[in-house]
Amino acid sequence: MYELFDRTDTINQLLARYGVKFGIYKNSEFSEQLFPFDSIPRIIEKQEFDVLEKGLIQRVTALNCFLSDIYSDKKIVKDGVIPEEFIFSSSGFLGICDGVKPVNNIYSHISGIDLVQGRDKKWFILEDNLRVPSGASYPMIARDLCRRSSPETFRRNHVEDNRNYADMLKETMDYCNTGGINVILTPGRYNAAYFEHSYLAERTGSVLCSGSDLLVENDNVYYTDYNGKKERVGAIYRRISDDYLDPMAFREDSLIGTPNLFEAYKKGNVALMNAPGNGVADDKGIYYFVPKMIKYYLGEECSELCNAPTYLPYYEADMKYVLDNFDKLVLKDVAEAGGYGVVFGDSLTKEKKEEFIALLKKEPRRFIAQEVIDFLDIDILENGERVPRKADLRAFVLTGSNVRVWKSGLTRFSRNPDSFIVNSSQGGGFKDTWVLSQ
Repeated sequence: MYELFDRTDTINQLLARYGVKFGIYKNSEFSEQLFPFDSIPRIIEKQEFDVLEKGLIQRVTALNCFLSDIYSDKKIVKDGVIPEEFIFSSSGFLGICDGVKPVNNIYSHISGIDLVQGRDKKWFILEDNLRVPSGASYPMIARDLCRRSSPETFRRNHVEDNRNYADMLKETMDYCNTGGINVILTPGRYNAAYFEHSYLAERTGSVLCSGSDLLVENDNVYYTDYNGKKERVGAIYRRISDDYLDPMAFREDSLIGTPNLFEAYKKGNVALMNAPGNGVADDKGIYYFVPKMIKYYLGEECSELCNAPTYLPYYEADMKYVLDNFDKLVLKDVAEAGGYGVVFGDSLTKEKKEEFIALLKKEPRRFIAQEVIDFLDIDILENGERVPRKADLRAFVLTGSNVRVWKSGLTRFSRNPDSFIVNSSQGGGFKDTWVLSQ
């Protein structure tokens, strides 16, 4: 099973040759760097993955029900399950989407659910990513290179084949397609995940395009190629955030969107994957309520796969707990992502702690607090030696004619032995995730 261990450098060289990079904006400058790969795979036993799969399907189903409800009848608010102000104060809630039903009533076609495993082997969900979750391409291409480098490894071990992600994605696009071609809409070459956009377009047989390649006429969307030929577009897997999709509906200064795209979507003439407005469901403050959503919409208890212990300072009792246990908790700004806005209570000086608590009391809706989960360490190779590092798992759940979990995932790890932050933007690396078939 471990023939790949001495091939980390070789595979990273191949990844560099293929341009497998991610971009970072820092101090108003764009730079690209490799996403370091580690060849020791994370291994998930079949029985263990069956538990994950059941919980992930349950969760994503409930989140889609929530989005459908919150942009229509808002029953969950009327019934007092979620406070009204948590919805309407969320930066992810888009009033313009109220009353707009996407094709087949699917909001989150591609969900990226971030999990961690504690030392007791129990899994916890840390975040739901329902807007433009990225990362599936990295384990796809890494597995392909590993197969080339050591085909005997995969002949000897019962590992689920992860090459079906492109087929799953295409089937999801086809299911929502309103008539026309499938396209992947990219903000362009300088986006952090541009490699993934181009890779998935190639693998799914979709057209990779920018906003200027699309034209809306009579509330239909068309792709115009370099010869000026127009083709009707039926489904758009968009990798552009809501704000920049359409300057006529959202930010008028957007140069990367397509004018009147939202109007075509609103009239059901094109599918947008994922739907605009999904941000209200992956708001870290809303995360607290997902177990309640599962009970409310599905009539089920949360499966074995559930939230990390979480507190909302918005509630008086939770605020008291947070203040009494501040040094034992991790505080997260609900508007931040990518590992930013995360504060460990015990890392602050007395002065900084007082400043943070004052801000917390002033803006309780802005933060959640969680118990610090001691992640299970998994081995990586560093200078030829195996060393333990913290890691998470991003699982990909696709919703089309049914809800399916990809039998793979993106395992990210921290290269800093003292850090719990695994994001690529914070210097982390990634490895393949082996789901065993028996």
